[in-house]
Amino acid sequence: MKSLDSLNPVQKEAVLNTDGPVMILAGAGSGKTKTLVTRITYLLDAKNVSPHQLLALTFSNKAAKEMRERISHEVAMDIGSLQITTFHAFCAKLLRSEANYLGLSRNFTIYDEGESKAIAKSLLERRGISTKEINPYEILAYIDGLKNNGYYPGRDMPGGDGPETTDMFFGYFEEYESELHRANALDFGGLITAVIQLFEKFPEVASRYQNRYVYVLVDEYQDTNRAQFELIKILCEKRRNICVVGDEDQSIYSWRGADIRNILDFEKVFPDVKVLKLEQNYRSSKTIIEAASCVIEKNTLRKGKHMWTENPEGDAIDVVECFNDKDEAEFIAQETARLYKAGTPYKEMAVFYRSNAQARQIEDALRKYKIQYRVIGGVKFYERKEIKDMLSYLRLVINSKDSLALSRIINVPARGVGATSLRKLEVEAMNNNTSLWDIIEKIVDHSADYTHIKLSAKIKSSLSEFVTLINELRHLDQNKIKPSTIYEKVLHESGYYAFLKANKDYETLARLENLDELLNAITQFEESAEVPTLSGFLETITLDSSSDFDEAAKLIDGEISLMTVHGAKGLEFTHAFVVGAEENVFPSYRSVDGGEIAMEEERRLFYVAMTRAMIKLYITFAQGRMLFGQVKFNGPSRFIDEIPEKLFTWKKLKGHQEDRYDHSFTPGYQKNFDPYDQSQESHYDNEEVVYQIKETASAPLKSFHQPKFPKGASVVHSLYGAGKVEDSEGSGADEKVQIKFADGARKKFMVKFAPIVLA
Repeated sequence: MKSLDSLNPVQKEAVLNTDGPVMILAGAGSGKTKTLVTRITYLLDAKNVSPHQLLALTFSNKAAKEMRERISHEVAMDIGSLQITTFHAFCAKLLRSEANYLGLSRNFTIYDEGESKAIAKSLLERRGISTKEINPYEILAYIDGLKNNGYYPGRDMPGGDGPETTDMFFGYFEEYESELHRANALDFGGLITAVIQLFEKFPEVASRYQNRYVYVLVDEYQDTNRAQFELIKILCEKRRNICVVGDEDQSIYSWRGADIRNILDFEKVFPDVKVLKLEQNYRSSKTIIEAASCVIEKNTLRKGKHMWTENPEGDAIDVVECFNDKDEAEFIAQETARLYKAGTPYKEMAVFYRSNAQARQIEDALRKYKIQYRVIGGVKFYERKEIKDMLSYLRLVINSKDSLALSRIINVPARGVGATSLRKLEVEAMNNNTSLWDIIEKIVDHSADYTHIKLSAKIKSSLSEFVTLINELRHLDQNKIKPSTIYEKVLHESGYYAFLKANKDYETLARLENLDELLNAITQFEESAEVPTLSGFLETITLDSSSDFDEAAKLIDGEISLMTVHGAKGLEFTHAFVVGAEENVFPSYRSVDGGEIAMEEERRLFYVAMTRAMIKLYITFAQGRMLFGQVKFNGPSRFIDEIPEKLFTWKKLKGHQEDRYDHSFTPGYQKNFDPYDQSQESHYDNEEVVYQIKETASAPLKSFHQPKFPKGASVVHSLYGAGKVEDSEGSGADEKVQIKFADGARKKFMVKFAPIVLA
């Protein structure tokens, strides 16, 4: 085989060791895919294995398609029966043949998230529980956790890892599974657990597939959850020809079920495993590889690879200290423009951030300099659903005739005004040649007879609350109240923030961060505008977002890629910027509070970011960053401190001057500074800004002053009547309360605007 000649000795060994369990630990940029493709080709060509007897599992249809195409070019045979597929697609296909064993027909339905949510809601309704008390997504997250762990109803879990059957949510799980079964359906996670159940309850079926698949290969093994591991273990029980390829140093998806123990404990399950380490990196310079290795070696949950490369030494890493996050974004825009002018196409550059919310400043700066960019694995900041929702509220405050904005948010969060009711209102507005808002306002204040529009009392009540809120906001705007204050009132009193906060999933946390970043955008607009108004802010972002770019240049030179580090895995760029390298940003505040295991995953994420760069790596941080509407002084990330000083150049940005760097500056941070010890100070050498005691990024520090409306207090609201304070947060101008009213409704208010008094 000619393809063997292009492999290094360890890669070749990984190809030729075909029998028995093999674990290939493939470091970043080490030619993992090439090795895996060559191994499959070798099995088909040299070992004469039938395509029917080989199973290769990966995590995306795109990866499976690319691998199949590369193999088809290498072998001179029909590989139509070769299964290179995803875990879920494999299980779905298998169950179509064997579903009758589980009491399902072959035409069973696979439920998506929306359909699963509908079942969860119906389970709550049967118990008379409001979705405000228990969010359906809480139930689904619990169920997903069980299935990621390999649990199905009645399974005796190995090691006693089964659920607590006395848990309230366990009852929901059992009912949920019964509902699925009655509907002849499975959900996404249930595809894996159903096959495990099938194999465990019907050994003859398991034996059939164990005999068929002589060789099983798993790509991106570090991303597997326990259920997928259990499935692999059963499939390979008889032949034991299992080859897993992965990198524990790139295990960054625990939030969606990936379990690093699958790599760390592989040798316990397969004691005769052959472990091979692909440690030669073909992607990055020696400087980048040495720096990334020094960072990741601080982790203890790893097998102990040491990456090396024969590539040139390369430039030192630039650690760039910026005054604030706006200067950081300006630096990125100016530096990418400089690189482009020097001959680097935009498509060879990438900006990596820890959370999507950080993209907003960078997008603004790139648009300002008319630089082409694209957001990978997401949408541009002002095009995200939650941002467009809140901007629609603000647009309606400015212009009540904006029916498009009104239609978007009249039922967001849900107020019972569904599509049918909205259509009735829109038809009435057209018939009367007036705006949708005018019709709603007249229905609410009974200024005209609209009894022919059949709306329930509940919907009319919801519309009344909605109109009251918008009118209050309009009054604030007319009285020149700051746009940021109006935004906060919208966010909390519309119920939007509480609606999102009730969900605990990773995506919702990102949405909340985006809403905080919108507050930052409004606050920064206020600081720069002579007379900051809500209409001024909306006009600014509309004009900025519609900037014209040179489409011809985009086709020739591509676009700069913007993405989270999670979205960067598997990609490579000649020039990469890792932004926001600060404590409580990267590492995130959740990992800082989450213990050593969480911090190790965060370090792996930083390692992934570093190893995307081929030629030049920039790591930037800001002295002060706007977070949650306030400037936070976090200090540089601990991960910067883990890079040997000989491998980077510390450059301090000098405001808006032609020479942006103070080249004489050396880092002056105290290495052992404890930001929570008030007896210490942290400062820069020759720097006027003295760092204040650090706050956690999860929320502003609470005042020691007593709240005006403490928890348990009886209150009266001028619109909603009597109620009791269920929760109180903050004090003074920042005090927020959640009140439960006599009719059972729960609402959250900013005290400084709410018409409430103590009863």
